[in-house]
Parts: sequence; C-alpha cells; structure tokens
Amino acid sequence: MENFPIINLGNLNGDERAKTMEMIKDACENWGFFELVNHGIPHEVMDSVEKLTKGHYKKGMEQRFKELVASKGLEAVQAEVTDLDWESTFFLRHLPTSNISQVPDLDDEYREVMRDFAKRLEKLAEELLDLLCENLGLEKGYLKNAFYGSKGPNFGTKVSNYPPCPKPDLIKGLRAHTDAGGIILLFQDDKVSGLQLLKDEQWIDVPPMRHSIVVNLGDQLEVITNGKYKSVMHRVIAQTDGTRMSLASFYNPGNDAVIYPAPALIEESKQVYPKFVFDDYMKLYAGLKFQPKEPRFEAMKAMEANVELVDQFASA
Repeated sequence: MENFPIINLGNLNGDERAKTMEMIKDACENWGFFELVNHGIPHEVMDSVEKLTKGHYKKGMEQRFKELVASKGLEAVQAEVTDLDWESTFFLRHLPTSNISQVPDLDDEYREVMRDFAKRLEKLAEELLDLLCENLGLEKGYLKNAFYGSKGPNFGTKVSNYPPCPKPDLIKGLRAHTDAGGIILLFQDDKVSGLQLLKDEQWIDVPPMRHSIVVNLGDQLEVITNGKYKSVMHRVIAQTDGTRMSLASFYNPGNDAVIYPAPALIEESKQVYPKFVFDDYMKLYAGLKFQPKEPRFEAMKAMEANVELVDQFASA
C-alpha cells in the first residue's frame, strides 16, 4: 500500500518546490487527502487550542454526552446503529460573521485563542487554494474568487470529541461521507486515532501526527475542477480507549456563490458537472450527507436543466 501523503510546506521556499508541488498534485488527484507539516501555524498556538478544547470538553460536555448515551441506551445496543454518531460537537462560525462571542459556556481565553487560530487557518486555506490553482493551471485567486459570492466565503470550525465507545463495531464515531464544501483543514488528536479514508475500496488510516494539519477536498472542488480532483469518502471509527479531539475547519463557498467547472478545465467542450448555487447544494446535502455524492450531482444537473427549460420558455 502507498504511504499516506505527508507534505512539508516549508519546502516550497527552496530547491524542492517543484517536487513539493508535484506531491500536492498527486495527493489531490489520487487521495483527496494529505497531511501538512511546517504549515506556518506556531506549535504553541496549536498546544493552547488543544489544551483549552480538551478542558472545555471535560468541564461540561463530557457529562452531557454520558447523559445522552444513557437516555438512548446506547451502551446496550445489540445491532448496528445507523442513524447517529458517537461524537460530542459544537460549531464555531468565523465568516462571513463570527458567532464565537455568542456560543455559551466558552471562557474568554478559549474564545480569544479560537479567534486567533481561525485567522491563521483562513490564511492557510487561501494559500492552499492558490497552490491548487498553480497546479491546475488556473490564475492565482481563481478558487478564492469562485467561492466568494456576494459576502465572501463561509468559514467555520466543527469542534468534536469522540469519547471511548463500548461497542465500536456497532456505532461509528462518524458515519462515512464526503464533505459538501470546499477545502477542509483538520487539527486532530495526535494520540487517539480513528479517521479513515476510502481509497481503492479499502479503508486507510489517516495517521495522527503531532502539530500537523490534515487537508481534504470537498465536493465543490470536485465540481470546479470538473472531476480532476475528487472529494473522498471518510469516516471516524470509535475507539474503546481514549477520547479523540478533532477540530475540522471548513472553508466553503458563500451561500450565493455560483459553482461550476472552470472553463479552462473542460476538455473538448465536455462539461461533466452541473452549475448551481452553493446554498441549493447544501439544502440537498443536509438530508443526504451519509449517501454517495453522485446522486447529489445528478439532482443538481436536473435542477440546472429545469432552469434552462424555464429560461427557454421565458424568452420564446
């Protein structure tokens, strides 16, 4: 089995730039995932985020999760559970407007640390999008502009903890899915594993590594690249020991951004993917997250065809 792609971003500034860009290209084309080291976010910032996230979970969320498990009788299940995940989560929105000051039960230090971390992740996400543009032969800024809409991108962080699970064979930490949005940056626990991706019909572990950022591509990048890059199914396997921390930050198109394949990437006039408004895709995704992505793309194509038909009648 090939090794999971680990990319040293520090090498972009030296003699190994071409080789590093090729590694990013290969990861995007063949994995849909890669892991970054030397990404520019200071280790002490990441250490503070980890310490405060784990402390916040212990302070209140852990007990609430235990009460939820007890109320649903999850520790005694005998058959596979397919309608929920073994995770404790909350969501922080950064762009277009932040909700960090409104989220209850966060202390002031945690709010400040997360604001700083989000700014650094936003910068890294935009740097990565430009590296993808370079590899794709698109002008610098193309992907950021494609995501922009009228108010800028949507950017937020899903803060998750995956507690020890007594029945990991029957309950997933997080069921298999592709991500609906753009580019996802994950800061994950370096001691407790669980994240897996599907490659060549095999589930492969994403290796926990201290101070790394795991990157994966969402459905919108598959559409904009006309399938040159693919979003990939992934899941979290619950563990019997240890609580796994996960902070997944989603840099997504704005709600009214119109998403379609980049004209420069459509070979011989063949457009494989539809044109749609991002918010319409998200409404569809909400009910179909844990199902294959292809029917979602087909539904968007059908919606696009209906709009074209209406336009034809209107102009007739």
